Amino acid sequence: MGSNRSCSRSLLNCLLICVTLWSYLSSGVFAKSYRRPNIVLILTDDLDVAIGGLNPLSKTKKLIGDAGISFSNAFVASPLCCPSRASILTGKYPHNHHVINNTLEGNCSSKAWQKSEEAHTFPALLKASAGYQTFFAGKYLNQYGHSEAGGVEHVPPGWNFWVALEKNSKYYNYTLSVNGKPQKHGADYSKDYLTDVLANMSLEFLQYKSNYQPFFMMVSTPAPHSPWTAAPQYQGSFNSTKAPRDPNFNIHGKDKHWLIRQAKTPMANSSVQFLDDAFRKRWQTLLSVDDLVEKIVNRLKVSGELDNTYIFFTSDNGYHTGQFSLPLDKRQLYEFDIRVPLMVRGPNIKPNQTSQMLVANVDLGPTILDIAGLNVNKTQMDGMSFLSVMEGKVNSSSWRTDILVEYEGEGSNVSDPACPLLGPGVSECFPDCVCEDSYNNTYACVRTVAPSANLQYCEFDDNEVFVEVYNVTADPFQLTNIAKTIDQEVLEKMNHRLMMLQSCAGQSCRTPGVYDPRYKFDPRQMFTSHSWRLSRLRQRMK
Repeated sequence: MGSNRSCSRSLLNCLLICVTLWSYLSSGVFAKSYRRPNIVLILTDDLDVAIGGLNPLSKTKKLIGDAGISFSNAFVASPLCCPSRASILTGKYPHNHHVINNTLEGNCSSKAWQKSEEAHTFPALLKASAGYQTFFAGKYLNQYGHSEAGGVEHVPPGWNFWVALEKNSKYYNYTLSVNGKPQKHGADYSKDYLTDVLANMSLEFLQYKSNYQPFFMMVSTPAPHSPWTAAPQYQGSFNSTKAPRDPNFNIHGKDKHWLIRQAKTPMANSSVQFLDDAFRKRWQTLLSVDDLVEKIVNRLKVSGELDNTYIFFTSDNGYHTGQFSLPLDKRQLYEFDIRVPLMVRGPNIKPNQTSQMLVANVDLGPTILDIAGLNVNKTQMDGMSFLSVMEGKVNSSSWRTDILVEYEGEGSNVSDPACPLLGPGVSECFPDCVCEDSYNNTYACVRTVAPSANLQYCEFDDNEVFVEVYNVTADPFQLTNIAKTIDQEVLEKMNHRLMMLQSCAGQSCRTPGVYDPRYKFDPRQMFTSHSWRLSRLRQRMK
C-alpha cells in the first residue's frame, strides 16, 4: 500500500514537471529566468497631461507613478484615437501602418489592416514567440466590430481572452465581443457601466488565468472620452472645477495655421460654459479609472504577483479645452494634444523617478517585447525599447533626441449649411462655426528633446507649405511661432530631418537627430522628390 502511494506521488510529480516544462517549451523560447515578468498596459482614451488630466487620478499616481517612473516627455505619433492605437499595437509610425483616421476608409480596423498588420502586433508576438497568455478588455480600434470588417466575431490574432468594445467609447448601451460572441449591455449601473465591467473582467482573468505562464493584460478604458458619463457616485464631484485658464486659453493664434486663426476670439460665453462643463465631466469619469487601477494593483498584491509585474499607464492622445480658442478636441500639433501621461512600475524600476528623456507611443511595443526577452531588432517596429531608461542604465547624452508626429486632416466635400461661409473641406465644426479639422490640417512634425534643445518643427501639406516652429523651453504654451526668425541653417536641417523621418522604416527611424552629436547633415543629400518643399520653405522665410 505504501509503495502504491509512493508510485502515485511520483507519477503526480512527473506530470506536474511535464506540464510546467511544456508550458515553457511550447512557446518556442526559454525563459530568461524562472519567473518571467507579467505585464499590464492600462490605456485611457483622450487623457491629457498638459491641462491637468492626471489631477483626479490620485490613487493611480500613488500606485504606479510614485512606485515607479513618470515620463515628462511622452508623446504620441498621431493625436487621434485610431492612428495612435495602431502605433501602440504595431510600434510603427502612421506612414508605415497606414491607419490615417478613425474611419474604415482611413484603414481603421479595416480588412486591409487585419491582413497587413494585426498578425505582427506586439501582443501577437508575445503570444506566439514568448509564450505569454494574453487578455484584452475595452476599446480596441474605433471601427472594430464593423460589419464590413468581420463584425464582433473577428478576434485579432494574439489574444487568448478577448473582451472588446464594438466601435467607439461608450459607458452604457454597448456591445462587447467576448471571444467573438456578442454580449449586449444596457443602462444599469450595477452591471453595465463599462469602466467597472472592464475592471471586473480584469479581476476575473487574474483569478482564473494559468499560473504556469506569464501574462500580458491590456485594459483600454472609455474614459475620459465623450460622452463623459460618470458613475452615479461621482457625478457631484469637482463641481467648482473649470478648464484651466493657461496663457494660451481663449486667445487668438495669430501666427498659426489658418485653421487655428479661424477660431473666434474671445469665445462666446456659451462656448466657455460648455467646455468647462465637459472638462468637469471628464474628470468625473476618471474617478472610476482610478478605482480600476486600485483594484488591479490590489489583486496583484494579494496574489503575490505585484513585484514581478510591470504596469504601464498612458493615453492614446491628449486633449484641449479652449486653447487658442478651440473649444474641444484633439488633432492639433500642440503640446496639449500630442503629449500624454506615461507612468510605469515594475521589477528593477526604482520608485519616485521622473525622466525627461523623449519617448513615444511607438516605443511601448518594443519595450514590452524587450521585457518579455524578445529581440526587438528582429521586428519591423519603428520605435525603440526604453527598458534601459527605466532601469537607470542610460543617460540623456546617449538617448534619442527626436520623434515624428504625423496627422492627416479630414474635411467634408460639401459646405455645412449652418456655416456656408467656411465652404467645403472642413469638419468637426461647432455651432458657432469654429471648426477643429480640415483637409489641409495635414502636417508632420519633428519633436526634439535634447540637452541643448526643446524644439518643435512642423510643416503643413498645403499650398503654402506653412511652417510652425516653437522653442518649448522659452515658450511652453507655444504662443509664438518662430519659423521666420529661427536660424536658416537650423530650419534647413529640421526640414531635412523631417523628410528623413517621414520616409523611415524600422531601424532608420532611430538614426541621430539634428541635436544629437552624431548627426551628420549633407545638403547634397536632400531629397530630390521634395526639393520643391525646401524651395517654397526658403521663399516663405524671406
